[in-house]
Parts: sequence; structure tokens; C-alpha cells
Amino acid sequence: MAEVLDGKIRIHLVRSTIGVLPKQRATIRSLGLRKIGSVVEQEVNDAIMGMVKKVSHLVKVENIG
Repeated sequence: MAEVLDGKIRIHLVRSTIGVLPKQRATIRSLGLRKIGSVVEQEVNDAIMGMVKKVSHLVKVENIG
């Protein structure tokens, strides 16, 4: 995961949520992701970065500015 301090990030769901903990599944849903391959853009803040860190094994993150 790239270190990003401000701007926006693009989050891709690359792994399935089948077999993960219910809290992690809820975190994926709260980020706005549903199916494998879904993409969402989020503003960078501490809450979003904390959620991304918790599910970093399921998502791919890229900085978009």
C-alpha cells in the first residue's frame, strides 16, 4: 500500500470476501465495494486509510492525486 497523505485514492477489490471475518466484510461494504473488480474513489483521511489497512490483503490501492 502506497503512503498517501492527501488527495484521492482509487480502491480496487481484487479478492473475494468469502471466508473473511464479518468485520472485514463490513469494512469492504462501508468502503463502497461490492463485487470482485469493483472500483471506488475515496477522499484520503484517517478513517479511510484505517479501513484500507484492515483489508489491505483484499484490495489494491492507487493514488490519483
